[in-house]
Amino acid sequence: MPVEQTLDRAAEELRRGDLASVLRARQRLAGLVGTYPHRLDLRRRLAEVYRVLGQPAQAGRWDYLSDERDPEEAIAFERAYRKPAVRLNSLGWFGTLEDAPTDTARSRLAALHLEAQIQLQHELDATPREETSWLTCVLVMLGGTLVVVCFLLGLVTLAQFVWKLVA
Repeated sequence: MPVEQTLDRAAEELRRGDLASVLRARQRLAGLVGTYPHRLDLRRRLAEVYRVLGQPAQAGRWDYLSDERDPEEAIAFERAYRKPAVRLNSLGWFGTLEDAPTDTARSRLAALHLEAQIQLQHELDATPREETSWLTCVLVMLGGTLVVVCFLLGLVTLAQFVWKLVA
C-alpha cells in the first residue's frame, strides 16, 4: 500500500477515536516509521497516536528528533530509557547522521551518540580487570580432560555391551 494511502487510513482510524482503531493506526504508522526511519513527519504522526493513547514516554520517543518536541515528553522518554545507548537504539534510526533531514535531528543524534560513547567508556573503565591465575587455568583444563576421558570410557563400555548383546 502506498505511503499516502496508509497515512490517510491511519488518520481516519485516529479520527474514529475508539481504542481498536487507534491501535490499528499505531500499527500502520509504526510500520511506516520502520520502513522510512528518516521521515520525521511519520515519526511525528506516530507520536500523535501515542499522545492519544496517553503514553508520553512513547510520544517523546518518536518526537525526539523533531524541531518542536514537547520537553515533558522528552523527559519522560529519557526517564523510561535511562541509558543513552538504549535510548539511541530505541529511536530506530538506521543510517548515518548525514541521513537526518534537519540540523536539529542531526545535532540530537550526534549528542546521543556522544553520550552513549561516554557511558560505554565509563562502564568499561568500571569493569574490574582481574587476571585468571595459571593454577585456575590448569585445574579447569584437567577437569575438562577428565570429563572427556569419562565420556570416551562410557562410549567404549556402551559399544562393548552392544557388541556382546549382538554376538
